[in-house]
Amino acid sequence: MEAARGLLIEAGPQAVTLKAVAGRIGRTHANLLHHFGSASGLQRELARHLAETVCATIREAVIASRSGIGSPRDVVDLTFDAFDKEGAGALASWMIVSGNEDALDPIVDAVHDLVIDLDEFGSGTQRTTTLALTLMALGDALLGGPLSVALELPREAARGRAEQMLVEGLLNAGITPVQPQ
Repeated sequence: MEAARGLLIEAGPQAVTLKAVAGRIGRTHANLLHHFGSASGLQRELARHLAETVCATIREAVIASRSGIGSPRDVVDLTFDAFDKEGAGALASWMIVSGNEDALDPIVDAVHDLVIDLDEFGSGTQRTTTLALTLMALGDALLGGPLSVALELPREAARGRAEQMLVEGLLNAGITPVQPQ
């Protein structure tokens, strides 16, 4: 998975092929074909791996934020970076365009499990905030650069708005975010 992730980050989702990953890890195309069944199987497993890794990191950031160690901005930055720098946005888009939409299930499931785990108050606010934050991060990964230029806004404008939205969502849920010193 780390070899596939490296290819995703370096060259984009189209570079994540059975042959390329096999070459990186010193295996044959047939080895990976046997293990994953197809390129879509590899992409699905990569999506699952990314989702689990990113959600674990975000879970830690949320817990840190709630205890006053971290901040809502940390959660925003991790989410945006997952879709942009870590390649999850490009991978998700590639899978949709190539008709491999069911490969998104592990991402959706991991986000669902994260929200259920962290939603200690059973509030719909955290769910709608998570939906908006995830969609903003995905959109920013795909169009944020050119769109911020076209609108004459700083590149970080969407992250700032996402942070504001997250803080408002926390306040609406009765959680006062603590800003670290």
